[in-house]
Amino acid sequence: MMKNAMVLFCICLMLMVCKSNADSVDTPPYEGPPFEGRSLVIGLIGETPNIREENIDFEEVTFKQLEEGLSSDLDAIFITKEFLVEASNPQYAKVYHHSDIPFFYIESKKSHVPFTIEELSYADVPDLSAYAYATGYYGEESHYWEYGLYNDVRNESNIQDVYSRIFTTIESLQL
Repeated sequence: MMKNAMVLFCICLMLMVCKSNADSVDTPPYEGPPFEGRSLVIGLIGETPNIREENIDFEEVTFKQLEEGLSSDLDAIFITKEFLVEASNPQYAKVYHHSDIPFFYIESKKSHVPFTIEELSYADVPDLSAYAYATGYYGEESHYWEYGLYNDVRNESNIQDVYSRIFTTIESLQL
């Protein structure tokens, strides 16, 4: 009887380990641009994300700076969840369309639509990307990307993987 209980315990333990591994992805972090000694510089409206990379520098940006002109040192802009409604204000659509750097809307389920169509507010647009954690938009070439979480599971490992993939996208635009 004790032996059966021990076997059952071991099986349950193995199943829990297998399930936890199925909920997370183990990918390498972004290693950096091919040009030595240079970090990516990301303009940030919102909270600084928890990332694995050490070669990423975040610089605080305001909406006023978006309207007046951005620093040429920036490689991209991240706008986090708490500022998505403001980011969808019509005056910023032209900024996103004419920028020579990409914008990434973190935790937006509405794709790039409320940010790039002046007539639509954030509230007007239904959820279009239920599985996206982040959406990127590059106005100069009208490209957009969506980044989902592995197995649609929200945990630190999967969120950090999304950021690593975003950094790789940013680098690819610079080459």
